Amino acid sequence: MEYVYGALLLNAAGKPIDEKALSGLLTAAGVSPDAARVKALLASLEGVNLTEVLAKAETFAAPAPAAAAPAEKKEGKGEKKEEEEKGVSEEEAAEGLSALFG
Repeated sequence: MEYVYGALLLNAAGKPIDEKALSGLLTAAGVSPDAARVKALLASLEGVNLTEVLAKAETFAAPAPAAAAPAEKKEGKGEKKEEEEKGVSEEEAAEGLSALFG
């Protein structure tokens, strides 16, 4: 993850995301950069405008806590089905992240 974070940090700083800059950033952060991983990340980011992708990215809110169950049930009324929480599934989140890498 530190490789992706490094690319995002370089992008936020307006610096070019290249092998030298990313390796230097990782080294400054105390991470020993792996040249193969750096090249793989740069290859996956080729042609991707991170600023545009981040602007279009959905923001994820923490799911609301579930409501407490009622203490008593009233007679004469049918049971109501609990509504599903509206959240983002793991698959949807993974699809959003895959947009970063083309």
